[in-house]
Formats: sequence, structure tokens, C-alpha cells
Amino acid sequence: MPLTAVEVRNAKPDPTRDYKLTDGGGLYLFVTRKGARSWRLKYRFGGKEKVATFGLYPEVSLADARERREAARRMLRENKDPVAEAERQRQEAIAAAGATFQAAALAWHEDEKARWSPAQALLVMRALKRDVLPELGKRPVSEITPPEVLKTLRKIEKRGAIETAKRVLGYMSGVFERAIGEHLIEVNPAAKVGKALKPTPKGSKQPAITDLAELIKLQQVVDRSTSSAVTKIASRLVALTAVRIGVLRTATWDEFHGIDWDQPDAPAPDATWRISAERMKLDLEDKGDEAFDHDVPLPAAAVDNLRALRVITGRCRLLFPGGHSSRTPMSDSAVSSLYKRKGYQGRHVPHGWRAAYSTLMNEWAHEHGREGDRLVIDLMLAHRPNGMSGSEFAYNRAKFTRRRRELAEVWATMITADLPSAFTLVEGRRPSGS
Repeated sequence: MPLTAVEVRNAKPDPTRDYKLTDGGGLYLFVTRKGARSWRLKYRFGGKEKVATFGLYPEVSLADARERREAARRMLRENKDPVAEAERQRQEAIAAAGATFQAAALAWHEDEKARWSPAQALLVMRALKRDVLPELGKRPVSEITPPEVLKTLRKIEKRGAIETAKRVLGYMSGVFERAIGEHLIEVNPAAKVGKALKPTPKGSKQPAITDLAELIKLQQVVDRSTSSAVTKIASRLVALTAVRIGVLRTATWDEFHGIDWDQPDAPAPDATWRISAERMKLDLEDKGDEAFDHDVPLPAAAVDNLRALRVITGRCRLLFPGGHSSRTPMSDSAVSSLYKRKGYQGRHVPHGWRAAYSTLMNEWAHEHGREGDRLVIDLMLAHRPNGMSGSEFAYNRAKFTRRRRELAEVWATMITADLPSAFTLVEGRRPSGS
């Protein structure tokens, strides 16, 4: 039976596997374990089975996907390979557009997205559409000068997005480097602009990576390391929760609520980590005030990591007991030492996840027109705006509980792209439900 729009809209990820929803005629919706949904067409050409990708849902609707399927069928009847024909048309479009920056940028993005997660590909395209294409999109790529590149980046800096400007420069440089390879230009006008950009503010005390693709790569490197599963899960949880590493390593199991530990596959929509005020980094007079208890809404990925960790340390009071005594927490340098060993010294530390969270989530809010989420993002980090009383802080925290939970899932989806379940780190010792 053909798919309906409701079936497509309601397609949910299965955490155990990728799966397909078939529409007919070779067209299907491919749903990954992480929730990415893309339209694909299976067909045969030249005696070989091939797959064409039409784009991500919901940007490409069911009706759009069917139109593209019919267009591909027409090509096949004319003995044309749809994938090869699409590439030919793309190249012709670049030439017909007079090799504009927009055409070059789209070609670069198409080439690069195979090594990105779907979330990263969307973020890069949104950054280009928001910050670069309105300024330079219609300009012939061969005529763009370094001052034009810098002018474009200065507008990003003016809104305080210093790190974003640096990332966008990297995207632009990639576009120009590809254009050099295509013999469209001879010199990269973005190559020496970086030295003219504003430096990262000195307030950024701890080194932090704020590029999503690099953060995902960091986690993959950690997963493949020879460190203990406990240390690897600590790295995952400090990333997912954006709490201070000192708070995480001293966490106790009784601080976690809303999780059925006996049913490893049971949903936990209200999972919460309640950190007492006395354990937070607060002024002395606030540490005894329950208004400053910090509730961390836990996304599904964090719950998965906690359940895997409980297989190892569930009999201890501490989540992360030390190697010499279960009554003392793991070393405060365990995770940072792991990062150093894997080549991230001076680039990223556990505390850097807080800067990464703030940077990427504020950018996400800006891109989605959710400026009101900035306060919620601060609440997620337990940041109290200057002048806000304890009662007002507690009120805002309660008022935005639902939105905080939604944003926790957004963040988790961003940074766990392509990461397997934490149970793969504990040698499959998954508990059975009672």
C-alpha cells in the first residue's frame, strides 16, 4: 500500500535498527536509529542495483518525492541513469549560472555532506543561507575578493557570534578550494582572511571545540579508545548534560529520578537528574537554598548511557567510583587525560562541553527564530542572570521545564549522530527486564 502523509509524519526512530517505509515503485522513506528521515529510490541501471537519494523529510515532502520518482522513471525509460543525469544537470546549472558563488557553494555542500551527519549538513547549509548567500550568492565566484569575504564575516561578528564567523570562514574557504579544483578560480580569497577576524574572547578560559562535526568525531575517537567503559560513559554524559565535570563525577544514583532501572527498554519521558544546591557552583549564601537545586532534564540518549553504566557501577553509591575505593569518586582528571591522550590537548576539555552547548544551541535558536530560547539555554547551564532573585530563578526554571526537556533532546540529537548505544561499550551486558 502507498504511504500516507500521516504515516510519514509519524515515522519514529527505532533505537535498535534503521528501517524503511515503502511507498511503491522503488521509493521508500529511510529512517535511521538517530531519527534522520530521507527519501530514496532503488532502481536498476546497466544491470546493477542503484540507490538515488532525493533529500531529507520534511524538506522533501511525500508528494515531492513521488514527483522525483516519476521523473527518474522517465529517465530510465530513456535509458538514462537518474543519478548520473542529476550530476550532469548540476554541472550544467553551475555553468549556466556563470559559476556564481551560490552554485559553487551548493556543489561543495553536495560533495561534502557524505562525510557529515544529516544534522551537520543542515547546520552548514543554514549557515550559508543565513550569513553568506544573501551577500555573495549571485556574485561570480571568480570576482569575489578578500575584502568582500571579510565584510561578510564582520556582519556575523557584529552579532557577537565570533566562533560562528570562524566556522563560516572555513565553509567559504572549502567552497573556494573546490572552485580552484574545478578551474573556476586560481586563488582562494578566504585563505588569509582569518588573521583579520576577532580573537576568541579571553573569557573563554577553557579550550572548547564548537564545531559539531569535530565534536562528533571526538566522541567517536573516545569510543574507540582503550579507556574503561566507565570513563567513556563519563565523557558521553558530560557532553549530553553540559554539567561541570566535578558535579558529574561525584553524582550518586539517588539523584536520578523517573527511570525504571528494571526495564531497560522502558521509555523515561520524565527522567531527571536533581543536583542539590550545595553541590552546584554557587555563592556561599545560595548553597543552602533549595531554589538553587538544579534539575537536569535527561534526553533518551542520556538515559541509555545511565542504564549501561548501572550494569557496571549500579551496586555502588557513586556513578563513577574511583579505581581504589568505591566510596570515593573517580579522578577529576580521568576524562581530561583521555582527551589529551587522543590528541585534544589545548583543543578541548570536559568543561568545554558547556561552551559548545551554549554556542551551538544559541546558534540553533537563532536559525529557528527562537530567540526566547536563549533564557532557557542559560537555565540549562544553571546560569542565573545578574539581578535575578532566587525565587524568580526557581519560577523560570519551573515555567520552562517542558521547553528545557525539548531542547535537551535537540542537543542530544545533534551530538549523538552516528553514535551507537552505550551498551556497546559494556560488552553487551544489557540487563533483561523483570
